[in-house]
Amino acid sequence: MAGDEYRLYSELAGWWPLISPPGEYADDAAVIGAVFAAAAMPVRSVLDLGSGGGHVAWHLRGGRSLTLVDLSAGMLAVSRQLNPDATHVEGDMRTLRLGQVFDAVLVHDAVDYITTQKELRQVIGTAFAHCRPGGLALFAPDHTAETFRPGSGGGGGTDATGRQASFREKTTDPEPGDDWILAEYEFTLREPDGTVRVVPEAHRLGSFSRDTWLRLLTRAGFEASAEPGVDGGGGRPVRILFVGRRP
Repeated sequence: MAGDEYRLYSELAGWWPLISPPGEYADDAAVIGAVFAAAAMPVRSVLDLGSGGGHVAWHLRGGRSLTLVDLSAGMLAVSRQLNPDATHVEGDMRTLRLGQVFDAVLVHDAVDYITTQKELRQVIGTAFAHCRPGGLALFAPDHTAETFRPGSGGGGGTDATGRQASFREKTTDPEPGDDWILAEYEFTLREPDGTVRVVPEAHRLGSFSRDTWLRLLTRAGFEASAEPGVDGGGGRPVRILFVGRRP
């Protein structure tokens, strides 16, 4: 699972706001916010597991109390700059136990770094343990086994210092029928003095079936559903949101 395992989340963490700017998370956050707004009880406290640089959380503040958890100290440092009022915790979404409950638990695309069903059960168990009765847990993987399509893409941005970052991405399924896919990245990082560094990196990501998600959510004790999420754009499938409501 990604923490300091991948260079993107360790030595390159300071480049994250340029590689994947916060504004690009507005659509995802709007859909998540709509799920929160439709919840049976007001969502005033949120636990964000695998919060990364805090870009989704930045859009969800709106008077909510946010607790942001990530394995990467570097990404948490980035998030503290963006979300200074949030509580930040360095921890593993598979084993974390804070001893408190929240109105909602969010696991955005960091769940993609879960690549076995055993680990997915652990993450769902963590969400259940921190979800108050009547609350909900929301999981937003980039892909399911049914929706995944090989493809390519990219993006990037600049900052006020003159730094520039861009990336290219290619996703494939080397072994169809299993629970993981491969994302191959090339990051191009330009310093204000014109120095350029190119960093290639391959990430192994999970891609579980819809039935697997619903079965594991139900087994953990949630009332589970799968709901349409954000349109992937560029011909990519709509992201499926998995919602667990704790009785």
